Amino acid sequence: MTKASNVALAILAATGSITCRHDITDPPLPVTDAYGVITPIGSMSTARAAHTATLLPNGKVLITGGLNGQATAEIYDPDSKTFTPTSAMSATRAGHAATLLPNGKVFIVGGYSSADGSDLASAEIYDPATGRFTPTGPMSAAREGGGAILLRNGKVLVTGGRLEGTRSAELYDPSTGSFAPAGDMTTARAAHTMTMLQDGRILIVGGHRGRRSTIVIHASAEIYDPTTGLFTATGMMTIRRHKHDAVALADGRVLINGGSDERDDQGAYASAEVYNPVNGAFVAIGNMPTIRYKHVGTSMLLPNGKALLAGGAGNAVIYDPQSSTFSVVTGSLGTNRLSRLFSTATLLSTGEVLITGGYGLGQNVSAGAWIYKPSDE
Repeated sequence: MTKASNVALAILAATGSITCRHDITDPPLPVTDAYGVITPIGSMSTARAAHTATLLPNGKVLITGGLNGQATAEIYDPDSKTFTPTSAMSATRAGHAATLLPNGKVFIVGGYSSADGSDLASAEIYDPATGRFTPTGPMSAAREGGGAILLRNGKVLVTGGRLEGTRSAELYDPSTGSFAPAGDMTTARAAHTMTMLQDGRILIVGGHRGRRSTIVIHASAEIYDPTTGLFTATGMMTIRRHKHDAVALADGRVLINGGSDERDDQGAYASAEVYNPVNGAFVAIGNMPTIRYKHVGTSMLLPNGKALLAGGAGNAVIYDPQSSTFSVVTGSLGTNRLSRLFSTATLLSTGEVLITGGYGLGQNVSAGAWIYKPSDE
């Protein structure tokens, strides 16, 4: 282990986070192509960050919105590896959520207007058959930094947001195109994660309330039970996190990785932990090879049972639940160790992963795109 790594781990042990020294270049990380390779594939038609990317039933990917005042959208075709513009959304959106519905359409909700910064209560539906967006809803409250997840009953649970005191949640019903109250979470949250457990309940983890000088970062977590419609507190994480990510593992546990404390990029984490739904407890599992944050939705379970962590850093890593180890994937995602902030990662029907956009500290929003190809193991 290098001297720099020892210093970083000492800081982590003392504070629960790693202080980023962006004026220092980290030594090269050991990589292996045993877990796959990342290669660039060209560019989207538009530079994007805080956008969404959703796999459609036909195997193509719908990419929507992002920073710089965008209502634009485009389609990625994995056969030709090309991006083609499609019709525009009804509103400029960044920090929104997109969910594939059982009928094959895409539900897009909330975020903020990247034109004037206002939080949005509006929602819309993209129909792949027509290539058009149609307004639906709206929600009862504006939500940016909230979460949305498809339930097994076909409805979408939408939670939280950055407005002060946003504990509220609501359910979107695709059959009626309307929202209904879903009660309140135990804690007001934004920049949290939502993960479906094997029994259909939803694990909601971390996040924050307030902004800037009044921000409070949460270590708390809770469970939403669709059968009762209730939110119930569960165990506490080992450290406070927001702007982190979470992915359900094949054994039913949930891997929580990265994020930061109230110092934002200067308090970004390399740490990770797992949640066990059997006992409702979080257990620390050590550190990733690098810090990563602002990467919600970019961690995914691969067909081989391993998890790919693709966003929020200049590299991607593989987590092996069997050995509880992290390995750096061959191929660069950026020269800045906090590259690919607010990027997307989408598991394709081929087993490959499409990674798009994002930005790095001191770097412009990117139109870049990459493909992760797993090994033949």
